[in-house]
Amino acid sequence: MSLDFGELTFSLTQTRSMYRARCELGGEWQPGELQPFQNLELSPAACVLNYGQGLFEGLKAYRANDGRILLFRPAMNAARLRNGCRRLSMPPVPEDIFLSAVHDVVSENADFIPPNNDGALYIRPLVFGSGAILGVAPAPEFTFLVFTSPVGPYFKGGLTPIRLLVTQDFHRAAPKGTGGVKAIGNYAPGMLASGHAKLKGYAEVVYLDAAEDRYIEEVGAANFFALFGDTLVTPALNGSILPGVTRDSVLQLAAERFGLQVEERDVSINEALGADELFCSGTAAVISPIGYISHEGEDHQFSGGEVGPRTRALYEALTAIQHGDAIDEFGWVVDV
Repeated sequence: MSLDFGELTFSLTQTRSMYRARCELGGEWQPGELQPFQNLELSPAACVLNYGQGLFEGLKAYRANDGRILLFRPAMNAARLRNGCRRLSMPPVPEDIFLSAVHDVVSENADFIPPNNDGALYIRPLVFGSGAILGVAPAPEFTFLVFTSPVGPYFKGGLTPIRLLVTQDFHRAAPKGTGGVKAIGNYAPGMLASGHAKLKGYAEVVYLDAAEDRYIEEVGAANFFALFGDTLVTPALNGSILPGVTRDSVLQLAAERFGLQVEERDVSINEALGADELFCSGTAAVISPIGYISHEGEDHQFSGGEVGPRTRALYEALTAIQHGDAIDEFGWVVDV
């Protein structure tokens, strides 16, 4: 293998192998097997191609400075995957099979994991209706896949505040829909809104709720946070917001290590524009500081367009735990 880890970006680099398991409708998942990374053969009538019956997860493996390989809260990804399977009428993948698959595929591709400061091994589990069906109904067969790709740091050169645009033309998810699970159908519609924002010089869009067009839901595919003095606020999980692993970790870290008051509740766009600091969170970037938001034609600046002090502190504390550089009092890090 010849790979310059220092040149990695957040993009696909094919690794050696992947994990694959199958399950029939009405049956139970059995342990799958590792196989070479390869293309899939699907019927044109596969349920995932015709009706979008599929979902995914995302997590990372890090190489600590002492050589250990670390996963961050994989059991939470396993639980979210099971919940998503139920919502999309697919057999839930048991936790032991999920964790074993992740462990095996990471171990098999361990030489693709970058050194501590050069990135991570991104892990992508997928579950989808691979069986052929013509009517709108669950597939007769399902596939569980796990593949990996080495990726570079999301921020080259450190934290960089992003510019966001509040969209008035699109909603991410509707109440009682599928916004609370990582359904594949949630993501393609966001490409248009995101593309429009990028053409105007913004990194992403801020989505408001579909019911009132008033409350912040998410930033693209990331969870939203606002700091008001010693209080950290994030939109409550109301069924249309994804329960992010990083989101949950930020809330615990803010309360238990930094002593901040934590609130999960509705956050209107007008209230958010008066915050001291803003940031969003997700697996890819961990924490993204928000420097500017454009709303109804007016730009609003936060933290002087720089990284806020508490945003930076939360980012550094969380990444230190993920990389094995700090004590993990929460029991989040798992050795491979």
